[in-house]
Order: sequence, then C-alpha cells, then structure tokens
Amino acid sequence: MLPLLLEPAALGKHLGDENILIIDLCNTELYQQVHLPGAIHVTPQELVSGIAPAVGKLPSLARLQAFFNRIGYDSDKHIIVYDDEGGGWAGRFIWTLDVIGHDKMSYLDGGMHAWLAEKLPVSNEINETTPTNTNLTIDHAYIASQQDILDSLDKHDTDIWDARSALEYTGQRQSSARSGHIPGAINLDWMDTIDQARNFRIRADIKQVLASHGISGNKPIITHCQTHHRSGLTYLIGKILGFDIRAYDGSWAEWGNDPTTPIETS
Repeated sequence: MLPLLLEPAALGKHLGDENILIIDLCNTELYQQVHLPGAIHVTPQELVSGIAPAVGKLPSLARLQAFFNRIGYDSDKHIIVYDDEGGGWAGRFIWTLDVIGHDKMSYLDGGMHAWLAEKLPVSNEINETTPTNTNLTIDHAYIASQQDILDSLDKHDTDIWDARSALEYTGQRQSSARSGHIPGAINLDWMDTIDQARNFRIRADIKQVLASHGISGNKPIITHCQTHHRSGLTYLIGKILGFDIRAYDGSWAEWGNDPTTPIETS
C-alpha cells in the first residue's frame, strides 16, 4: 500500500502499474505539453457545482458519477493525484475521494514541480481510459454545512481553519457581498503551508506551524477558503496528520453572501 503523502521517487517505481490510476490536475496547456506517463487529465470545473453563489460546492451525485465514469474509476485501484500549484486542487480531489468512500489514495508531494525537478519520466501523450459504470454514494461525514459551523460557534468545540489570505480574513480584500471572517476562525494562508524551496512540497514542520497558530488537532477542525479550492490542501494536510477534519465546501462564497451569518473583521 502506497502512503497518503507520496514522494516522486517512490511513485517512479510504480509507473505502469495497472492497479494505479494517476490523476493530473495541472493547467490544461501544461498537461498537453508534459505530464506523468499514463496520467488522466481532470479540470477543476469537474470537481465543483459551479452554481452561484457557492460555486465550489460538491457537484450533484449524477454529475459525480458521470465524472468518475469518464476517468475510468475503479474502486479497487489506488488513485494518485497531483497538480502544479502546491496541492489545492489535488487536495480537493482527495476530499472528493473521501466523500465517495474511496480509501486507496496518495498525493504526490510537490506535484509537477517536484517531479520535473527530480527529472523523472514524462510524456506528452494525451491519455484516455475506458469509461466505467459507477454506483456512488455520498458520505456526509467529510462535509461541513453552514449550519454545522453555526452550531459549532455556540458550542466552542471546533477549530475553524480559514485558508484564505490575511487581507481576505480581515476584510480588506472583498470577494463576496460581505467581507471578513467567521467569528473565532483561525487564519493560516494555504501558501504558508507550502515549502517553495523544496519544489512546493508540504512544509516538513507543518505540525509545528499549525500548533503555533492554535491548531493542534485536539479539537475537530472545519477548513474553508473562498470556494473550497485552497482549502483542498488544508483538508489534505489535516488528513495526513490524522486530525478529525471536514471541509466546508460552501466556504466564504456561501457565508459571505448570506446576510444572516455572523462576521468579524479583526
């Protein structure tokens, strides 16, 4: 069994394995030029509902089934995911796999940046796979709703990890009808969890970084950003660390566009 956090060199030994499905979430132009051998390309739009205002919410079950059919999903395969941005969309895919109950998965640490830096095999062949016929179910245990967060604010029993920038958190940058943050939310920008000097891998000291911000894993965690893209990585990090973590897929796009939700700006 491959680990959840997978080094490029370790994956290099398994290229061509029929029991592995490699998913590429890089920019489409980059995929057309270079990608991991055998990788199937997925666009971010396939992972989200696209319905305003909370465009990042999970797609309908029918759309999810059509998508997983397209990529040749097989519940017996080990799925390896990577992107070219440090793990946001790859983490979102990992979360989606949790939601459909798939438990054999890995994230390629550093994604395409680390793979190219280590000069591992690449291809420019546009890969396709034989469609499958899936029968998926949704496990809501990994999804936090707006009501779940409202309930947690009353109980003070959950850490809310806001993965947006500091300017968004304080309300100085506005992306929804209302700006600011969920009361009591802890701000740790997703980019501060990535080590660019190590080719966009997750920081080696990430547990200490989280603890310094007050995220120890002693409480359940709900993470979000604007559309549950950046918080795909923060969800993945929580999963890697064994934390009890869920993702609020409505994210700030839902919260900040609802005139009834409580907001702080300091």
